[in-house]
Amino acid sequence: MTALEKNLARLEEAIADSCRAANRARSEIELMAVSKTKPAEVLEEAARLGLRLFGENRVQEFAAKANALASRRADGINAAEDSPVLVHLIGHLQSNKAARAVELFDGIDSVDSLRLAERLNEAAEKVGKRLPVLIEVKLSAEETKAGVEPESDEAARLLERLPDLVSLEMRGLMTIAPWGVAEDVTRSCFRSLRAGRDRWAREHARLNFDVLSMGMSGDFKLAIAEGATRIRVGTALFGKRSAVPE
Repeated sequence: MTALEKNLARLEEAIADSCRAANRARSEIELMAVSKTKPAEVLEEAARLGLRLFGENRVQEFAAKANALASRRADGINAAEDSPVLVHLIGHLQSNKAARAVELFDGIDSVDSLRLAERLNEAAEKVGKRLPVLIEVKLSAEETKAGVEPESDEAARLLERLPDLVSLEMRGLMTIAPWGVAEDVTRSCFRSLRAGRDRWAREHARLNFDVLSMGMSGDFKLAIAEGATRIRVGTALFGKRSAVPE
């Protein structure tokens, strides 16, 4: 058994335990394998083990290893034989890279401005693609965290405009909890995202808010308890990340 197989088995056991503790079904939780900084052969192994949703941080980094998964993706030669592998961008995206991101990824989980949403919509329309997106919400005071602030004018404009961006398929929300804080602070962050989702879903009936992407290797158990539908796990699966040149 490889290290990745062992890590995946341990992770699945922990997810199942967390679901039982929260009185939730395991099927309610989607596992995203965060493969940023990992080489192409690691993605190939993870796909062979049955992982089907991957998260990458940078356009350029994934472009260099996209071919490793080409035959397993939705338009690949093996896609009809099994459920296809999907790769989403979860890192901050500059609007000038929107077109390339639309070409490479099956979804963008880090939409944080109306300008970016409009660029993605334009690029998706040009290639005849309906692109799943999540709005990234900033619920931490940390300057390094990206995302739209929930009470901002930018958030209001984005939510009002999204229904008209017909080449985008709004799926829900994503957030990153602050680092190194007490458990109750982390829980509060996740609860805030869930409450914000519920409020926005009432106010914007034309949009879909099914996905709550929250929780990573260190806090996914809390996220499951607070209503996550997708967790993003890298280190617990693949081990510590290597540095990637900017």
